[in-house]
Amino acid sequence: MRQPIFHKALITGASAGLGEEYAKQLAVLGTDLILVARRLERLQELAAELTREYGVQTEVLAADLSREEDIQKVVQKIIDTPDLDLLINNAGFGGKGKFIEDREGEAEQMIKVHVLAPVVLTRAALPAMQKNKRGAVVNVASVAAFSPFSGAMYSSTKAFLVMFSENLQSELLGTGIKIQALCPGLTHTEFHQVAGMKVEAIPEILWMAAEQVVRISLKALGQNKVIIIPGWQNKIITFFMRCPLTYRLVRWATKQKWLRERANL
Repeated sequence: MRQPIFHKALITGASAGLGEEYAKQLAVLGTDLILVARRLERLQELAAELTREYGVQTEVLAADLSREEDIQKVVQKIIDTPDLDLLINNAGFGGKGKFIEDREGEAEQMIKVHVLAPVVLTRAALPAMQKNKRGAVVNVASVAAFSPFSGAMYSSTKAFLVMFSENLQSELLGTGIKIQALCPGLTHTEFHQVAGMKVEAIPEILWMAAEQVVRISLKALGQNKVIIIPGWQNKIITFFMRCPLTYRLVRWATKQKWLRERANL
């Protein structure tokens, strides 16, 4: 299937990780970019690099999507960009503790970044896409959406993105708009270090490069699939977590104290 060509894309969480990789791969294809993240200096450096190397137009917008006023700032930018044909809801973070121990409002912040922001930004982008009869929205979820090992809030918010994407695509049948829920697993980015996760003991075979994940995501936008699980290892893991024959075994494993301690739950 031929990879779709996009004219202008807005990417949240664009200063690092998968967001930065989306920006680079889209710039190679000639897509103009609006880069959104909290760290303005890193956005400006990336924008200058992509314009210099690939000749694409780049704009930057500093925004913290855990703040509702900043979400609205990005909404306004989307409304002011009627030729936007690709929205990538990539911004996110991993929880640093158990839900019951959360005293700093991390759960509420995660809901805003993983749930509220993608919903509001998608709603802002769809009218112009529908008018133009083309466009796509990528919601970066995770294999954690299917996992009982990944934290109460992180798994729940990522599961929301999967179901939101599936049901929204059903609503948009025949409009020319594609919705994708990308569900990567362990990916070499700074995400896990920032979240304080212990990754040293995880076998290298379970990891993927950000470049691979993004390449699979962009190519899949030419297919009639909503849920995209990149990598054979992630497909196997997700199969065991969803298969009726192994579902009860996985749930039993989550109740084992030694395993929960090793998973830092």
